[in-house]
Amino acid sequence: MSRHIVKVFAPASVANVAVGYDHLGFAMTHPGDEILVKTGSASGLVISKITGDRKQLSKVLAENTAGVSALSFLKDIGAEDEPIDMEIRKKMPFGSGMGSSAASAAAAVYAVSRYLRTGHSKRELLKYAVAGEQVADGAWHADNVAPSLLGGMVLIRDNEALDIVKVHVPRHITALVIYPHVRVLTRDSRAVLTSTVNFDDAIQQSANMGAFVAGMFNSDLGLIRRSLQDLLVEPQRKHMIPCYDEIRDLAYSQDILGFNISGAGPSMFALCENTLAVDNIKEGVARLYADKGVEVDMYDGPINLEGAIVC
Repeated sequence: MSRHIVKVFAPASVANVAVGYDHLGFAMTHPGDEILVKTGSASGLVISKITGDRKQLSKVLAENTAGVSALSFLKDIGAEDEPIDMEIRKKMPFGSGMGSSAASAAAAVYAVSRYLRTGHSKRELLKYAVAGEQVADGAWHADNVAPSLLGGMVLIRDNEALDIVKVHVPRHITALVIYPHVRVLTRDSRAVLTSTVNFDDAIQQSANMGAFVAGMFNSDLGLIRRSLQDLLVEPQRKHMIPCYDEIRDLAYSQDILGFNISGAGPSMFALCENTLAVDNIKEGVARLYADKGVEVDMYDGPINLEGAIVC
C-alpha cells in the first residue's frame, strides 16, 4: 500500500479569451488551489479537510468538484476502495471568473493519479477533471479545466469529445487579471446572453478567432492585437462589472494586445507586451476602484505553461 504524500498545485485560468466563448482558455501564474493526498485510515476516498473556503464547500464527494473528479477516475481504474485521504486548500476566490472549481478538479485527479503512480498522462485525466467541474455549473466544457490541468493556452475544438489543441504562446506576453470584489454568478452571467446573434457579427467573430490563433502560432503581435475583439459576449455582460468601460479604456491607452472579461466575470484580463503596461494599468485601476469604494485584487505574470504540478 502506498504510504507517501502528494501535494499538487493547479492554477487559476482565464476562459473565453474574448474570441473563444467556451472554447479557449489559458492558465495563470497565480493564484491557484492545492490538493494534498495521503493514505487514508479506511477504505475509499475521503475529503478530510477543506481550508480557505469560508465553510462554503461540502466534504461529500458527490457535491465537491475535487471529490467527483478524483472518484470518477478511481472507479474507472478499479481503485475506488483504495484508502485515500484528501485535503483541499482553496487559495483563490469563489465566483471570480478565474476557474476556482476547475482548479480544484484538475488538482484532485492529478494528485490521485500521481499518488497511485498510475502513469496516466494529463490528457488522459482531462475527462475526469471536466466531470468534476460539471458539478459547479452543470455544463460540460473544458475552457477552464484544460488550461488549469495542461497549462498554456488551450483551444477546445469540441467540448463533448474533448478534442483539444495546445496553442503556441509567444514569448514576453504578460497576462494581467483584475478581480473586483463584486459577486457575479455564472448562471446569472449566462442568463443575460441572447440565444441569437447578428449574422455579420458571427462571421467577424469567427474571423477574429481564426486570426488570433494564427497570430499566436506565428508570434504576430500585430495580428493578435487586431483580432482579440469580442463582438458577441462582452457587449452583453460588461454592465455586470463596475467601471468596465473605464478600465477597458485605461488598459488600451497602454497599447496592450487585448482586454476582455475573464470567464463569466467579474474578473477582467489584459494581455500585454511588457510589464510597464501592466504596472501602469494596475496603478490606474487601483485609483479608480479606490474612488468607487470597490476592493480589488490584481494578478500578473506570464501565461503558465506547466498547469498542474506536484509541489
